[in-house]
Amino acid sequence: MRAPKKTHDATAASAPKKAVVLGSLGWSLVNFRLDLIRRLAANGYEVLAVAADIDDETARTLRDIGVRPCPIYMDRTGTNPLRDLKTLWELVRFFRREKPELVISYTMKPNIYGSLAAQIAGVPHRYALFTGLGYSFMEENPSGRRKRVRDLSILLHRIALRRIHGAFCYNSADRRDIRRFHLIPDRVPLHDVPGSGVDTRRYFDTPIPTGRTRFLFVGRLLRSKGLLTLGKAAEILRAQGHECDIDILGPADSNPDAIDPALFAGWQKRGLVNWLGETRDVRPYLAKCSVFVLPTELREGVPRSILEAMSSGRAVITTDAPGCGEATQDGVSGLVFPQGDADALAQTMKIFINEPWLAVKMGKAARVHACQRFDVHLVNSILMQHMGVEPLTPEARLPKGLEFAELAS
Repeated sequence: MRAPKKTHDATAASAPKKAVVLGSLGWSLVNFRLDLIRRLAANGYEVLAVAADIDDETARTLRDIGVRPCPIYMDRTGTNPLRDLKTLWELVRFFRREKPELVISYTMKPNIYGSLAAQIAGVPHRYALFTGLGYSFMEENPSGRRKRVRDLSILLHRIALRRIHGAFCYNSADRRDIRRFHLIPDRVPLHDVPGSGVDTRRYFDTPIPTGRTRFLFVGRLLRSKGLLTLGKAAEILRAQGHECDIDILGPADSNPDAIDPALFAGWQKRGLVNWLGETRDVRPYLAKCSVFVLPTELREGVPRSILEAMSSGRAVITTDAPGCGEATQDGVSGLVFPQGDADALAQTMKIFINEPWLAVKMGKAARVHACQRFDVHLVNSILMQHMGVEPLTPEARLPKGLEFAELAS
């Protein structure tokens, strides 16, 4: 029998050991990693939250729980090697100055430059969290610029992650490609985690409103998020005489992949969709919808928006893109359709329009599924145990006093 992994002794020294949580965007530290940060602190670590663009609200939230926000320079989406070298050097200096015991990074650039910097600086424990391989791994056999980007990404991962102590991934497609392209050495453990998790007490079950069916999309206004498919589906439903509301919640984007503003404005003028702007709290909007829809064509890890919708008791319509179909139990907690197929999306939406009771039934199943598989405390328990912060046990454990019966009620 394999011996339990030794835990890091965070109480032996007079001063607490330091743990770094490293992301690419300040807001994500609070939106995706706040419970992980809290759990590290509860295990006796002084936690340093590191990312680019840490705004005042994020900094206040972190300080309120006793965590130090540490802004770092990072060109999150650029490909300029000199800028990336600046990020690497800043991280090396930061790790040498702070001397953390543990570094866990997530998303591509933090994984690459954070892992390499932590190795150079001699950080004892280094872990990478693959939240989705993204754009460059979407095609099986890419060509042109996409192939060059993928080849460079593979090379950088192999160089930077060759001496990490463990890695985590969200779905089977990412696991396959991480091993297939040797993004980490074969000897490095690769652990499965069900996404970033969702706080099932914060995103609680709410009754589905009566009246005509209201669909909700949450995400940036990008073509790759499936907005063109959703717009075409709305036109099909209108032409067939089906009445429903389609709400779009999310920010406009300057990305080349952004939806054409004139086209989007035309949809609104014709009453095909309602744009609700953007928010940092989606709960009121989930409470007002009947069904959540994410027609993404991206390769996502496990979309947090799907988890929040399921936890709120909403059936999900999504595509068969990696991470999306896996999170949704097709025919139980939602319905899955082929990427980019507007006719199939319209047909799927029509099912909920004609049979509104199905949204209630599947919404209840979605809530149970979210509580049993995706609760953030379960996810963080897996991370803590495999990083050696908490004792390794046969099953991930909920914090004391938090039981499944409470979560599912």
